[in-house]
Amino acid sequence: MTDTKKEESMQNVFKVGIGGPVGSGKTALIEALVPILIERGHRPGVITNDIYTQEDAQHVRRVLAGVLAPERVVGVETGACPHTAVRDDPTMNLAAGAELLDRFPDINVLLYESGGDNLTLTFSPALTDVFVFVLDTAEGDKMPRKRGPGITDSDLLIINKIDIARYVRADLAVMEGAAHDVRGERPVILTDCLTGTGVPEVADFVEERMAVTCPSAR
Repeated sequence: MTDTKKEESMQNVFKVGIGGPVGSGKTALIEALVPILIERGHRPGVITNDIYTQEDAQHVRRVLAGVLAPERVVGVETGACPHTAVRDDPTMNLAAGAELLDRFPDINVLLYESGGDNLTLTFSPALTDVFVFVLDTAEGDKMPRKRGPGITDSDLLIINKIDIARYVRADLAVMEGAAHDVRGERPVILTDCLTGTGVPEVADFVEERMAVTCPSAR
């Protein structure tokens, strides 16, 4: 595929960046979201980022076995800070996406998972169309008040692991309220990715933004 055709194919795919701290549930979100997207007629591909290993990619392949072909999940080993690979110089991820689309041109939704990072994480607009940031209740209900572009500027903020909030002394109402306070009109969704609670709403968000941002991906 020529470089021009690669650029055109990337423009016809809706690209979602998923970031958040280590252990917040980024991989679990992808594993819960992909089957819903497939059920709704979409054809997803997944690119994960780890610093030195392919652990996340391998985990996604195992969990989604029989749902998503393992070849549609690619792991990128960044070798450096995750910020570099998805924000500062997304060259490796762009190349991985182009290669995946070259092999599977039917893909219409590409999910990029960042390696675990801090609240300053963002995605380069050259890499993704929307940016989803995942927090979890175990980090404490104070987290939204810490702000940072991951919390305030992401297109969607997800508060995950709502099922364990009471065990970690996190007040969901306080956490959600603070998130809305610092985000204004930007959406917030509460999820439990292991049971699927809230994940259909995340799929709704993806489809709504796809229709506006990248209608050709339909």
